[in-house]
Amino acid sequence: MAEGQAARAGIPALFTEPPPIQDPLVTETTELQNETLEKCLPYLKGIHDTQREPFNQHGVPALQRPDHLEYLYDSLEDYPAGFAGLDASRPWMVYWALAALSLLGEDVSKFRDRAIATFTPMQNPTGGFGGGHGQISHCAPSYAVTLSLAMVGSEDAYKVIDRRAMWNWLARLKQPDGGFRVCEGGEEDVRGAYCAMVIISLLNLPIDLPPDAEVRQYGLDTFIDGLPEYLSRCQSFEGGISGSPGTEAHGAYAFCALACLCILGKPEDMIFRHMNFPMLLSWLADRQYAPEGGFSGRTNKLVDGCYSHWVGGCWPLIQSALEGTQPAAADARKPSSNLYNREGLTRYILSCCQNKHGGLRDKPGKYVAPCYYDEPTD
Repeated sequence: MAEGQAARAGIPALFTEPPPIQDPLVTETTELQNETLEKCLPYLKGIHDTQREPFNQHGVPALQRPDHLEYLYDSLEDYPAGFAGLDASRPWMVYWALAALSLLGEDVSKFRDRAIATFTPMQNPTGGFGGGHGQISHCAPSYAVTLSLAMVGSEDAYKVIDRRAMWNWLARLKQPDGGFRVCEGGEEDVRGAYCAMVIISLLNLPIDLPPDAEVRQYGLDTFIDGLPEYLSRCQSFEGGISGSPGTEAHGAYAFCALACLCILGKPEDMIFRHMNFPMLLSWLADRQYAPEGGFSGRTNKLVDGCYSHWVGGCWPLIQSALEGTQPAAADARKPSSNLYNREGLTRYILSCCQNKHGGLRDKPGKYVAPCYYDEPTD
């Protein structure tokens, strides 16, 4: 790769040149941002040695589908001993692989028996699933297990879940302020709220709390009582949404809160009623960088491929809210097709995030995980 080599034809200058305005204040943050930018530019220009044809007429590389499929199927096989430290993440590793295979059009029902055999021992008699055998129940792996079983499908898969025990366990996570803990005795944050409501919705659990639920003594009768108000208190002074009231806004928490609100009611009702929408829109828009085109998760943080999911997932929810029919405020809620730069995000994922062995990474110079390779990915 020659120094100063010109970009491929068809790539707009926005994605091949540093920002025209630079902050003169040099900090550790600005230095890391400049280093990241220098690593990304050769990929965005389409001239990095590891990039393969074909590129389309706009200079965008193809999705290396066969490599990604091979990587995903490998990730559902046995793992090396070094992955023992990720035992609590087993449901997530299965879920992400199955979700990606499904998006690529693969039939994941072939993994039904293995999924049932993997998840059954993770369920606790008191309800919910742990991250691994013998671990306490937690909202995150319970969410991943529930969605994985839904993807592989069949009555046998759904029968794995003890719905009554799940209902009672989730009730023990419900808090007097309307939110949820992620596990009994654990932290309370919007992850717990989102995961709980997905599980309740997908399993069609009763929305009413069990008669003996402890939180009923605080005047709460249902799982949703006080929940929208709790999520509203998680919006920070920046406009983003934090994990719990008074903490830093974060892209993944923003998705969890907005998605949870959209489960509770129509997006145009819930988001506009419970969020400061102009500030939220401004904060989300600030998460996309140029020339990289990808999203960061927090203010003054680097672009990261995983936020293509978390921050990127916020935009369809915002779009749904804007397209909702509310005659009294119709002029203020006109839909827009330009809430974020779709071209920039596409270029970042396909140019900067594809690993040469398959799988996606957060940025050039980073590894993909799970991954079996010891060599640098770029």
